[in-house]
Parts: sequence; C-alpha cells; structure tokens
Amino acid sequence: MSEPRPTPTHLTVLLAYGAPALPLAALSLPAYILLPSFYAAEIGLGFASVGFVLLVARIWDVVTDPLVGQLSDRLDTRFGRRRPWLVAGAPLVMTAVWFLFVPGHGAGAAHLLGWSLVLYTGWTMMILPLTAWGAELSTDYNERSRIAAFRETAIICGTLLALGLPLLIGNGDGPSDGQALEPIAWAVIALLPPSVIALLVLVPEPARRSRRRITIRKGIAVIAANAPFRRLIAAYLINGIANGLPATLFVLFVANVLEEPGNTAILLFVYFLSGILAVPFWLRLSYRFGKHRTWCYAMIWTSLIFIWVPFLGAGDLWWFAAVCVLTGVSLGADLVLPSSMQADVVDLDTAESGDQRTGLYFALWGMVTKFALALAVGLAFPLLELVGFEDGASNDPASLFAVSGLYSLAPVIFKAFAIVLVWRFPLDAERLSEVRRRIDAVDGSQ
Repeated sequence: MSEPRPTPTHLTVLLAYGAPALPLAALSLPAYILLPSFYAAEIGLGFASVGFVLLVARIWDVVTDPLVGQLSDRLDTRFGRRRPWLVAGAPLVMTAVWFLFVPGHGAGAAHLLGWSLVLYTGWTMMILPLTAWGAELSTDYNERSRIAAFRETAIICGTLLALGLPLLIGNGDGPSDGQALEPIAWAVIALLPPSVIALLVLVPEPARRSRRRITIRKGIAVIAANAPFRRLIAAYLINGIANGLPATLFVLFVANVLEEPGNTAILLFVYFLSGILAVPFWLRLSYRFGKHRTWCYAMIWTSLIFIWVPFLGAGDLWWFAAVCVLTGVSLGADLVLPSSMQADVVDLDTAESGDQRTGLYFALWGMVTKFALALAVGLAFPLLELVGFEDGASNDPASLFAVSGLYSLAPVIFKAFAIVLVWRFPLDAERLSEVRRRIDAVDGSQ
C-alpha cells in the first residue's frame, strides 16, 4: 500500500521562505567581483593588499560556518531555532554592506577587513539557518526539491538584480565599480527587512526532531559512516570545481577569446535568466526519474554543450550567447537538486544518531562550496600563467586555447567523475521513505 502524498507547501509559504535569499544573493556577486577591484583601483589599496585582506576574511568562514551551523541546531528558544539567527544577522548585513559598498573618505585596509568580517558573519548567520530551515519544512522526497527551487530561484533573481541594476543606472560607457555598488547597497538595505519579516510571519518552523544530543566524537563517527553523504559531498565538490572554472574564467574568456568585453554583463544576465526559466522543467523531470538521475542528465547536457566552446573565437558573440542559454538551462538543476539531496542525507544521520543536525550538515556543504571555488581559482590561474597568458595583451593561439580549454573542456572532465559518483546514488524516494519510517517509529515510542 502506497503512502499518502503530503499536502504541498502553500505558495505563500514558499514565496516568503525564498524572499530573504534574493537580497542576500544580490550582495554576493558584487562582493566577489566588483568590491575587490573597487578597493584596489578606485580606493587605491592595490590588488595585493586587497587580495590578502579578503583572503583573511574568507578564512574566517572556516570558523563561523560550522559554529553557526552547530549552534543553530542546538539553540532552541520560544521563537524557534532558526528565526533568532536571521533576526540577529540582518542588521549586521545591512550595516556592513553600506560601509563596504559606500565607504567614506580615508577607508583603508582596516576598514575593508573589519566590515568584510562583519558582512561574512552576518551573511553566514542568515543563509545557513535559512537553508537548514528549508530542508526541515517537509519530509517528502519531491516536496523538498520544490522548496529548494523557490530558494534557489530567489538567489538567481538576486544575482540578476545585481547584474541589471548597474546597467540601468549606467551611461553608454557603463558605471564604475563604485557607482555600481551604491545602488546595490540601497537595494539590499531596502529589500532585506521586509523579506525577513515575511519569513518570520508566514513560514512555520518545524519542531526539533532530535531525541538526544550526541558527543562531538560520536557525531564525527556517524558523519564518516554515512556512505550516501560521502558520495554526495564528493560529487558536490567535484561538480563545484567544474562550475567554478567557467565562473572564474568567464570574464577572461569573453574579453580575450571573443574580444567582446562590453557584453560580459548581458551574457551573464542571459545565462542566469535561462536558469530561472528551466527550473520547472528539471523539477518535473526529477519527479519522474529521481533527483540523482536528473542531476546527472543536467551535467551530461552541460558537457555536450561545453565541448563546442573551444571552436569559438573572436566575433563569435551570438554562438557564445547560445552556449550561455543552453548551459544556463542546467543551472537550475545544479542548484536545486543537490540541495534537496542534502536534506535527504541529513535524515540518514538523524535516524542513526538520534540528533537532528541539519544546520551542521549544511555548514559542511557551504564550506565545500567555497573550497571548490578556491580550488578552481588555484587550478586555473597558475596554469594560465604557466602558458604565458596575459589579460588584455596580444596572446598567442596556444594561450587563448588554454583559456577556452580550462573554461569548457576541464569542466567536462570533472563533471564526468561527478556523474559516475551520483548515477547509482543509493538514497531514492523509496529508501527515504524507509528512513523516515525509522525516525517516526522512534518518535512515536517516546
């Protein structure tokens, strides 16, 4: 006898849940791309100083991610476990984004470091509890993908806002980095409070399902023994490198291989817009074939498009625009499905340990995401330097092919390994139902 399908999460709840992700995403892209060059060139700190300061700030995440994840699992107040973190994190984010994006006269390295630490701390205090909250909103295999889809779609919309806002305010030459950062700061400050209020008022926070608290040593042992977790996080890391390479090299590819630097923003906009439009397609496909197989199909699709990129050269703008559309289509699957699978893996841990540690697990995945991007940068830039590539210079065909190959062919190789790991992923809808019955049976006996 089949189990009854849970009632779908109401649309109002889904919209309210995803709302804070939009302003948080709107500040992340400028923080990674515009902020370094703004402080290095316009403020005058230099690229070496800015790079060192931001590296120190990112290392701080190694401390805050697991700490916030663990504490948000443990802290249980009359207002819930996740709500207090978002309420506390929002003022930090709003204050830091203003002082970072619109610095006063005399801002130096100490200013950049201090407010970067505040921003990253506030951002972690918001995004980790938010993702953990979404993973706990439903115990249904497919409904979790739907919930993740609303959050990730909001993230893409925030990215589009960050890309589009500077274009709207710019003149024919486009705004400087400083001119682009100020309206984005205003947008984040205006959107974050109402989005957090909507979340607090409209989205229920499920009761904590922990039956006991386990020691750190026991907790590490349970995580290490979680075979689906090991397979998923390995695939997630490898695919993260595959996605990090084109993200890192996108600007260099457009400027030096296509020789179209003025069209970078619009090409990125097209890419992310395609991702939004394709999310419903991947959701429906996952309902039929399962999350892991559908994620594999998306990675295969991207690979089939990327293998043609090395044939592009100067002037092939429209062909590359087609590549952006076709690879952007799979973006929704890359964002939504692994996140939904992560929620399923947490259930295995809960069934084994008796301790619901959703925040800790999503903190680990957050660290892997950042590590994958760092590895992509650490792989791409030394190799480009080795072959003699120089941004904006007259590069020989071998150097330009190195950019194209790292942008497109290397990700295909990485994605092939990720596909092998995920193709026979053992935690499907049927297995998850068994795990949930184990958890419910123990809860019912208490």
